[in-house]
Order: sequence, then structure tokens, then C-alpha cells
Amino acid sequence: MKQIQFGIIGCGYIGTRHAKHIAANPFGILNAAYDNRIDQANTFHKQFNNCKLATDLEALLNINDIDVVNVCTPNGLHFEHALQVLKSGKHVVIEKPICLKSEEARQLIELAKTNNLRIFVVKQNRYNAPVQALKQLIKENRLGKLFMVSVNCFWNRNAEYYQRSDWKGKKDLDGGTLYTQFSHFIDIFYYLFGNIDQISGCVTNANHEGLIEFEDTGSFTFTFNDHAIGSLNYTTTSYEKNMEGSITVFAENATIKLGGQYLNKLEYQRTAGFDITNLPEEGPANDYGYYQGSMSNHDKVIQNVIETLNGNDEVMTSAEDGMCVVDIIERMYAAAKRV
Repeated sequence: MKQIQFGIIGCGYIGTRHAKHIAANPFGILNAAYDNRIDQANTFHKQFNNCKLATDLEALLNINDIDVVNVCTPNGLHFEHALQVLKSGKHVVIEKPICLKSEEARQLIELAKTNNLRIFVVKQNRYNAPVQALKQLIKENRLGKLFMVSVNCFWNRNAEYYQRSDWKGKKDLDGGTLYTQFSHFIDIFYYLFGNIDQISGCVTNANHEGLIEFEDTGSFTFTFNDHAIGSLNYTTTSYEKNMEGSITVFAENATIKLGGQYLNKLEYQRTAGFDITNLPEEGPANDYGYYQGSMSNHDKVIQNVIETLNGNDEVMTSAEDGMCVVDIIERMYAAAKRV
């Protein structure tokens, strides 16, 4: 298997996490990185001193030895940066969300197809062992008719989280709580059960006035294409720390709840003789010091990129998947009543 050479755009927390897993993979080479924030770039370079620092984005994209570029910039810049990567003839890995508009994602998909390039969207919670176990039951049609799916996301994002960032909480660069905090959970119910319609809901900014330009709390109901009922309740106002990230499935032959804070634990099951057993121990969540994010499965994301570009695997989360998740978020916000 050949080594895959990576470049990174964005040298902050998430770019550094990508870099660690690229550097740790025997078939990954971290070739170059770029960030327009000189302090971030220099801090990154001290940790990864074998990685070249590009003077600007064009210089990074003109490096012939790079096979794939990881876009680790604010949400609102994903489209612009991914577009430039694809135009340069390189594959692209895009942190969630793929873009802030489904139409932008569609443009990336068409360009990638035209140029025979791959787009990888980072949705690392798909790799969680309980999620994969539930996915397998669905593939095997064990659950029977689906009745209801309930998703609860109760997290904490304090003032420091927004005050330390030059983009989080800003509508044009962040997009909203469903994009930055909870698109992973929307991706999981889409991954497991498909698309949704008949959306209704309400949102409010309950506890982050003056810190964010959108909601911190919301509640939605919807239906899946097979007419099962779904719900999503979310907030970033959980007192002092993250409380829960869960999905509970009610079906003809089973009731199953995946929970913990990040869909990383099997919390409840009652099945018609096909219990989930022998789940491997989950790794830690992404720890950013003053808050925690979703599961730290970026090593599996990088491995999927390497295996796919070597012809040994398929893209775990496609650009089409990423576009559908953004479309769901757009439709949720369009349907939401502000209270």
C-alpha cells in the first residue's frame, strides 16, 4: 500500500488533531500546512516541524507531492477552501459540516465528479461501536417496522468557548448550533434511517445572549420516509458540563438506546433475541481543555482516506451524505418558529 501525502488548511484545534493522526499513521505523510493566523501556524509548526508551512493557500495547493488536503477551517469557509482544493486537482477531506448550504455542496460534488476526485466528509461518530452494531442490525432487517426515533443532545458551551474563538457564534462563519455542535447527531439518524420530512419545531437563544447570533436550544419533530416519527431535542445550556447525546429506537422487534455523551455507550436494549454484545471499549472524546467535543475517531477517518485512495475501501461519509445532512439542517431552520 502506498503512502498518502496530506496537506492541511487550518492549524487550530481540529487541524492539529488531524495532523496527529496523519503523523501517527505509517501510510500517512503530513507534507504541508497553511493558516492565515501566523501565531496558530507557528504553534502548529513547533509540534510538527517536519511539516512545511506554506506562505499562502495558493502555495500549499501548488505543492505537487500532496495527494489530499484536509479543510479544518471555520464552517463558513469550507466551501471556498474545498472548491480551491478540487480546482487544484487534489482530493479533499472536509471537517463537518461539508458547507453551510446544500447548493454549495452540490457544486463541490459536480466538480469532484468532473475531475475524478474524492471528497471525504468528517463524521467520526459513525465509527462508534454501538452505532456500527445498530447499523448492522438494520442491515440485517432485525428491527422490523420502525415506530419512533428520539434524539437528545444536551451539552454545555460556556462563555469562554465563544469568547476564545474568532468565528464560533457568528452566523456567517458558524452557521448555527445544528451545524457546529449537533450535525453529528443529525448525520447518525440519517445514516441509520434515511431522510426526513414533515418537519416542525421551535428554537430559542435561552442562555447565550450577546455571545451567539443564533439559537442555543431547539426542539423538532419530523417523520422518516417510512412514516416513523422522529424527534430531536438539543441545547448547549446543560449546567456546567455535557450531559447526554443519545438516540433511542422503538421498533417492532426491539427498543435500543445509544447514549453516554457522544453516542458511545449502549444504555438500554430489549430485543427479540438479538442483543448487542461484546462491544469494544470506546476511546475518549475530543478534549479541548475547557470543553469536550464528539468522539475522537479521527484516526479511523484518516485510515479510511488512506485505504480508499489505495483502492482498498469506500468513502465512509460521502459528499452526498454531507449534502443531505446540510439539507436537513436547512429545512429544520426554515421550519422553526423562533420563540
